[in-house]
Amino acid sequence: MNTRSQTKQTIFGKEKELEKEKENIKILFVEIDFDEASEAWRSNKKCIGNGYYKYICSQKTKSGNQCKRESLHFCEYCKIHTPKK
Repeated sequence: MNTRSQTKQTIFGKEKELEKEKENIKILFVEIDFDEASEAWRSNKKCIGNGYYKYICSQKTKSGNQCKRESLHFCEYCKIHTPKK
C-alpha cells in the first residue's frame, strides 16, 4: 500500500514520462482529394446500376481509346485483348 506522498511521486513520474513521449510524437497531415480518388477508382470500371461495377478491359484500341468490353474474370483484359501464350 502506498502513502499519499508515494502516490504523488508515481503520478508525477508518469506525467514526466508522458511529456517525454509527447516531445517525440510527430504530427502528420494528410490531404485527400476524394473527387480525384473516386475518378481514379472508376477509371477501369463500368457502372451497371445500384452501386455495382464491372471491370472493363484496360487495353487501348487502334484509335487510342480504351476498350469498353468487360474484362475476363481475374484478368485485366477482355477476350480479344488477352495476351496469347
